[in-house]
Amino acid sequence: MLKHFQVPDDIAVRVDVDKLRFATEQVFIKCGVPESEAKLGADVLLFADQSGIDTHGVSNMLRSYVAGYTSDALNATPEMKIIKETPSTATIDGDGGLGLMIAPKAMEIAIEKAKAVGTGVVAVRNSGHLGAAGYHAMLAADQDMIGWCMTAGGKAMVPTFGAEPQLGTNPIAFAAPGNNEPTFMFDAAMTSIAGNKIGLAARMGKEMSPGWVANDDGSPDMDGGQFKELTLGTTRMQLPMGSTRELGSHKGYGLGVIVDILCGQLSFAPGFGSLAQQRRAHFVAAYSVDAFGDVDEFKENMDGMLKGLASTKPMPGEERVYYAGLPEHEVRLERRENGVPLHPEVVEWFRGICAEFEIIFDLA
Repeated sequence: MLKHFQVPDDIAVRVDVDKLRFATEQVFIKCGVPESEAKLGADVLLFADQSGIDTHGVSNMLRSYVAGYTSDALNATPEMKIIKETPSTATIDGDGGLGLMIAPKAMEIAIEKAKAVGTGVVAVRNSGHLGAAGYHAMLAADQDMIGWCMTAGGKAMVPTFGAEPQLGTNPIAFAAPGNNEPTFMFDAAMTSIAGNKIGLAARMGKEMSPGWVANDDGSPDMDGGQFKELTLGTTRMQLPMGSTRELGSHKGYGLGVIVDILCGQLSFAPGFGSLAQQRRAHFVAAYSVDAFGDVDEFKENMDGMLKGLASTKPMPGEERVYYAGLPEHEVRLERRENGVPLHPEVVEWFRGICAEFEIIFDLA
């Protein structure tokens, strides 16, 4: 994540990973989530926090999940059902459950199908936010497979030349394993900036860059500047990846539509035919490398490619070149040792919710 969105070291509160995980599990349990499901949900959130994907960790998302459970917008004890199935595909109804717990189960189904027939593709409807899509794609990579995960819903992205938002940020995640090199993991919104980063920047009083959001009339805001009267959860009309037609916004817009089709139309989820605000659906897929060739050879070739990318000569002013997944791997190692840096406001939220739920507060 860009340094622009990171909590400054001089105010960050470093919290032990295991303590943060336990507190998160307890919050889920107090919301009526079964213990095994609470542990799974916490694992998805802590993956984001440890990887430096702060937009999708406890800092931003846990409070919204609590609000969803306490308002009955989320089902704490869903009964996931397979609606339609073939040897390589499945359509799943998540029974209103949180995607943090539904999507990993969908990916496990995709993985088992890929083991049997080479590929597994699962579309999911009636399920809430799934957290960092990269987590679910990585589940397949850990099984020597290529993993995909996409999620769609809401209205944040302004179509190219449009004056109102119609699509969500619609992230795409892709993961492919190497042998000794960290897994390649791409996880990105199809908007110029992930929606939750607006909240992170607003929390810290940071400015936005040109090309991130649209003006009130839909035209690209190419001036940037200070976030005005924005708080966590507040959003602006977001531009597609590329910002303007000349810079390729039609590509981000088109990819966003593809995500809506694979997640929503393919799962026959309600609301996708009319671009309803409340629509949400997911898509996961696993491709078994073994179905295409020798796994060891594939992983050795991946290592060579990834090493080659990471050893690329850097441009002036930069120390090194990365590939997707390498920075997250390095941040995981650092945060596992030194703790997750939380904004003081997040720590205070935890203090308050722990008091409300009668959970021992042990984070700071």
